[in-house]
Amino acid sequence: MKISILHRGHLENSSYLHLLVAAICLLPWGPSLRAQEASEPANSQYTKLPRPSRDGIGKAYQGREISHVMGHLGADWLERPERQHEERPDLLIESLGIRPGQTVADIGAGSGYFTRRLAKQVGKDGKVMAVDIQPEMLTILKNNLEDEGIKNVEMIQGQEQTPNLPEASLDMVLMVDVYHEFSYPHEMMTAIRKALKPNGQVVWVEYRLEDPRVPIKLLHKMSKAQVQKEAEHQGFEWVRTFEGLPRQHVLFFKKASN
Repeated sequence: MKISILHRGHLENSSYLHLLVAAICLLPWGPSLRAQEASEPANSQYTKLPRPSRDGIGKAYQGREISHVMGHLGADWLERPERQHEERPDLLIESLGIRPGQTVADIGAGSGYFTRRLAKQVGKDGKVMAVDIQPEMLTILKNNLEDEGIKNVEMIQGQEQTPNLPEASLDMVLMVDVYHEFSYPHEMMTAIRKALKPNGQVVWVEYRLEDPRVPIKLLHKMSKAQVQKEAEHQGFEWVRTFEGLPRQHVLFFKKASN
């Protein structure tokens, strides 16, 4: 999972600096595809493709090829000043409707770009569970939290098939530009579903596949229809959609009632 990480071919068109960062940071992590295939359960939810595409791992879920991910050396890109203008994270945070005292998970916390903003929203009586699969990224996150004196964040080492979150503990789960990178989306979302409180919500934030003006490679975008298809397959039902961001969909789901 991303987990909030710059990945290979993420940017379709960008500045030279962004492309240079992408080239430098092409460090795949986690087990090889062959190792993944060896560990697939007999009732696999996945399809092996005859040949991986340039930006994919050669493994499909619900008709969508899963994208490559990128390593922790892309952390600086996550904190780029242009991000405020390009993606309007302030509007995203506002759209979530988080209340003080809530417990929220940031799946793919990375450098903590959103973790730090969520921590302010939940306040001293709330908690943010920041999940990342890479120990190096958690170290970067820890340093950033200490620099800002943020105390209400619990860092969690995730795994490819589970974020290691306690059951029925979360009011909200936020996934920013990460879900399409999950090597095991079905297993991950099953675990996330268990971690939600009865009225909890999970939020998919994904670059708009429907908009050709969004300068992101195709496998790193998702359509609303594809998100809904996969979410419903995983036992979620749609709550609402926020389309106020320049480049991304924001889709809210809750546990399905049946």
